Amino acid sequence: MQVSLLIKYPLMMGLLAMSFLWGASQLPEINLQAEKTFNLDSLGAGQGISRIGNQYFAYGDREIGVIREYKRVGDSLAYQHNEIALSIDGKDVIGHPTGIAYHKGLPTFIGNSVRMNPEGTQWKAVIYQVDWKGLQTTRKLDNNLISTIEDDACIQGTRPEYVQYKKQWYVATADYGNRKNEVRLYNPLALAKAQKTSEKGVLYKRFSCGAFVQNLLWIPEKKILVLIQNQIEGRRWRFSFLDFEKSIETGEQVVLKTIDIDKADELEGFTLSDNPLEGFAVTSSRRMNTTFIRLQW
Repeated sequence: MQVSLLIKYPLMMGLLAMSFLWGASQLPEINLQAEKTFNLDSLGAGQGISRIGNQYFAYGDREIGVIREYKRVGDSLAYQHNEIALSIDGKDVIGHPTGIAYHKGLPTFIGNSVRMNPEGTQWKAVIYQVDWKGLQTTRKLDNNLISTIEDDACIQGTRPEYVQYKKQWYVATADYGNRKNEVRLYNPLALAKAQKTSEKGVLYKRFSCGAFVQNLLWIPEKKILVLIQNQIEGRRWRFSFLDFEKSIETGEQVVLKTIDIDKADELEGFTLSDNPLEGFAVTSSRRMNTTFIRLQW
């Protein structure tokens, strides 16, 4: 029976064999569509959004850096009257928050990236280890800043996000510029004790990636890392879905799919909801800065 099939339908059998060989490496049918756009006020210029449990935390660079808590209500987010000021003694400390790396049982980190010159060739990148529970209680950075780590292993900025590789958790971060960009993985326990990310034992792996990465999103169920990007500097939306493990193994990004959306503002962050087919994207626009996103996998 098998022999007759091979003789009668050689093309079909060839396609079946190719399908078997490709397996999980096939390009997944990922689609992403921007739907309802609405406003989250009092963020200043929004810099990102993270979901921790059933809570959503959007962060921005108002007169001081802030994190504001929201609850999902259908295709919108409702403010929960919880604002965290990223200041100490009223003075701005994390003025440009660029990521919240949270994982239960591991240190919590918040990134801060500041461009030091108009050309974007000099950056000050700092990762702050914080007491996340304390921040929720006192709503300010006073007495909740555990350590300050200079991210001198970076090229252009930092944006921490927890990821998993070979059953171990790491803090991933990426650069924003248009050349020599990398995704880097840091050992979280070593990072928590370090003063600089260039110290021995902090950097675990790195791989090259595309330009203008504003934030990262880890999707553990699919082992996909999403690069939340701009198509050009400071403008237009791009989502790059990476095969995370292959990217690490090859040393350069392995893109499953890139989705560009025809919106002219500056995409800054993206998170999935508890439903993996839905999420929210945040931009730096002063008004109408948040969009409900629908996905297909």
